[in-house]
Amino acid sequence: MSDAQIHENTTPRSHKLLGALNELPVFYRVLLANSAIIFAGATGGTWLATRLNTFSYVPLIIFVAVGWLVSIALNFVLLQFAFRPLLDLGKVMNRVQEGERTLRAPLTGTDPQADQLARTFNMMLEAIDEANRQRAAQIINAQEEERKRVARELHDETSQVLTSLLISLAVLEESITSPEARERIAETRQLAHQTLRAIRSLSIDLRPSALDDLGLMPALRWYIKEYQQKTDIDVDFQTTGMKDRLTSETETVLYRIVQEALTNVARHAHARKVSVILRESDNAIDVTISDNGEGFDVEKLKTKPTLGQERGWGLVGMFERAQLLDGSLDIESHPGQGTVIRAHIPIQLASSNMAVTT
Repeated sequence: MSDAQIHENTTPRSHKLLGALNELPVFYRVLLANSAIIFAGATGGTWLATRLNTFSYVPLIIFVAVGWLVSIALNFVLLQFAFRPLLDLGKVMNRVQEGERTLRAPLTGTDPQADQLARTFNMMLEAIDEANRQRAAQIINAQEEERKRVARELHDETSQVLTSLLISLAVLEESITSPEARERIAETRQLAHQTLRAIRSLSIDLRPSALDDLGLMPALRWYIKEYQQKTDIDVDFQTTGMKDRLTSETETVLYRIVQEALTNVARHAHARKVSVILRESDNAIDVTISDNGEGFDVEKLKTKPTLGQERGWGLVGMFERAQLLDGSLDIESHPGQGTVIRAHIPIQLASSNMAVTT
């Protein structure tokens, strides 16, 4: 005798019956449940009617009331059993509606109709997530293109005009002998020079040319050097295993995550030291940015974003950029204990066949 036959013979008949009922569609389970209740009620009523020797309203009323209550109880129990897959699906839908977007409806494996609803619901969630990812990618790519365009115009047009103005002011200063006029021209030259530096800094913040021309590492080193000069914050920048150029999209995401994290440190953390570590493994790049600042309550910021709206939007942008590349981002922070940001981004090499967007 085979193992399957032994298992079949040793399985209780009640389990076999429940398994057979579970495999029926919901419609037929409800039909069988109500049919069983009607059969029980009719049989019980006939049996009681044959036992009544004299006609009396009291036993009849008691029978009707008891039968009605028993029918309701049985119907409730049987319908709970019949509709359990749909009730479970409804619970999942409610949790998804409350914000648990990663949750998916389970499959029973026994109810074809309920499983079809669950699969359709899961496919709808996947389609919504994919549409959201594509829309976020389009928005971020459009932002990067606009940043690049504005940065190029600031560098090529506005900076050149200011440079020409500085040259003209220098020539004018040489041709004037009045000390007062020369002093005024010198002040004007200083103001124009400061404006030129501010525009160049803005251009680099919008889209550093080194990121497109030289890659992620030179762009980050240059940005961190400028960042330390502007903020007087000591930045310890370390890299491990960073070799090949990545796709433009990956380099942009990593650069923006580091940039946004350092910007938040300068504006909100009141830190004196920051550590930036990039580590490349076999299939991903891990970024860790930690500071010794005053920290903040992450959960409070999530529930009440108006308390730190600027920082909150920055964190949202970091999360969205990491998720675009199927990565993850985790933030650990407590008041008075500093902040640690960890990002995990799958590697996409520039030599791969994936589409590259700038």
